[in-house]
This record gives sequence, C-alpha cells and structure tokens, in this order.
Amino acid sequence: MTPRDQTNSAVTAIAHPNIALVKYWGKDDLTRNLPATGSVSITLDTLMTRTTVAIAPDGKDRFELEGREETAMAARTFRYLDAHLGADRPRLSITSENNFPTAAGLASSASGFAALVVAINALLDRHAAQSVMAQAAGAGSGSAARSLFGGFARLDKATSDTDDIRVQQLAPAAHFPLAVVVAVTAEGRKPIGSTEAMIQSRDTSPYYDRWVADQEGDLDTAENAILRQDFEALATVSEHSCLKMHAVMQTTQPSLLYWNAATIACMHEVSAMRRDGVGVFFTIDAGPQLKAVCLPADRDRVASALADVPGVKRLIHAGLGDGARVISGAADLD
Repeated sequence: MTPRDQTNSAVTAIAHPNIALVKYWGKDDLTRNLPATGSVSITLDTLMTRTTVAIAPDGKDRFELEGREETAMAARTFRYLDAHLGADRPRLSITSENNFPTAAGLASSASGFAALVVAINALLDRHAAQSVMAQAAGAGSGSAARSLFGGFARLDKATSDTDDIRVQQLAPAAHFPLAVVVAVTAEGRKPIGSTEAMIQSRDTSPYYDRWVADQEGDLDTAENAILRQDFEALATVSEHSCLKMHAVMQTTQPSLLYWNAATIACMHEVSAMRRDGVGVFFTIDAGPQLKAVCLPADRDRVASALADVPGVKRLIHAGLGDGARVISGAADLD
C-alpha cells in the first residue's frame, strides 16, 4: 500500500460520466453502498473528470474541486479512502475538475470516483484488476463502477449479503454508435443528493417495491437490444425505465421533482420527433437535464429542435467513449 516514490510522484486520470438507460435508484446496503437494482449504461466521450492525486508533502489530506478547496466533498472522499485503504494510508493531495456542471444530474460523482480510484491504483502501485477497481469505485458512488468501462456496461446487483456487484462491458462504443445531445435546463446543483433521496423513496414511495421487482426484465431487454443493435427496442425500454424511476421519485414524500418546465418541454419535443420517425429517445437522471440519445444521422436534427425549446440554456454534444484511464504519471512508478 506504499507508493514507490512518496515525494515526487503524481498521477492524473480521466473518467467519463455514464448515463444509465435502464436506471438505478435505491440502496440495498448503505454501509457497502450496494444498489438495490442493476443498471445498463452508456459511457460518454466529451464530458470528462480529470483528477490528479499525489502524496501530500505536509502529511495533510487536501481536496480541490474546480480550483477551490472543497469541504463537504473532501469529507466524503477521505472517509471513503479511510474505509477503502485503511487508516494507515498515505495522506493525499487531490485536485479534480469537470468540464461539465457538477452535481447537476450529469453523473459527476460517477466520473469523479472512477477517476479517483484509477489514479490511486496507479499512485500506490496496487495493480488492481479492472473488476476490483469497479468494486472500489462503486463503494464511493453507486454508478461509478460503470464509468470504469467504455461503450455499454451492465451492472448487476449483489445477490446476497456477502456478494458484490458485478459489472461488465456489454459492447464497445464502435459496436453500436450512438450520439447524445444533452439539453442543459439549469446550471445549479440539485437540491437533494441522490443517496438521501433514494432512502426517502425506499421508505415512502408506494411504487418502490414494484420498481425493484421489475428491474431484471428491463436489464435483459436492454442487453439484447444492444447486442442486436436494435435502436427501437432500446429506446422503448430506456424511456420506460426513466419514467418509472421518476414516478418513484415523484411519489416519494416529500416529492422529489427534479424536472423543470424546460425539461418537460424537451420530453414533448423528443416524443414528437420519435413519432415522426427520428431515431431518438430521452432519458433523465436525478436532475433537470434531458439527454436525447439518437442515431448519429439524426443528431443535427435533434440538436436543432432542442436548441429551440424555451428554457434550454445550452446543449452538450457527446458520443460513446472509453473507460477510466491514467493519462500521466504511471510511467514514473514503473
């Protein structure tokens, strides 16, 4: 657990957020951060978290996010590292930045923890397998395990108290090229974090148990659609999963209503395009941003339509990308 050079080494890793098409919402085990449902996701290419980790020269943990010292995220991160690496771990200096809005429903925690785990694995010369790093990332953020993988990924929940999640790449990005147009309808942080919101849903939504029970069928349907490159089947199961998850959220007490007027207007616009034969469907996570997943040939039409929706502040364009990886510093440890 001791790095080879504790004074001069630093490792930088990047990871991309992923978007669940078959959604994850709910916790089975808060201590181990195990999800109550499986999920199927796509990893994006242009959205990115860049994280640099080094041994702290003064022996004190430090965390900077977007160029500012962070307190709430630092506390969460270092508690996680204490649990993951042990109390005798080296003290670390961590700097992280996103090229997309943080904590706004665009999976910044997924890419953040994925990049962190990959960087620390290299810094501390641990040589952990990707599957082991996925377990570690998932312990920090339930969706982060999927960002270890590029293209299409499937996460299956633990099946017993002693079991772990299982994550695998279903197909690389090139197998089934898709484009994603993100309609940003609000720039600020969401009002309630996902973990707290999931607990409230479990405890109060009348739809929560049915949501969990139906998940396995949706996972298999989505996997088969991806392997067959069946866009219409993937669109149908993805939109239905999104709407079911938000039904659970909205029937939570107090209600978790992450959408705004522009989100709903974008949903109507995507539905109208799909009825007109455009290869597009929507998905929305715990936030107000709508992600329009489309066939590459239809990307420009989708972007033009969403840009005209009142309340859309800007668009983010993406395709399918690679998994988390080290981009500098690893060679210094060899």
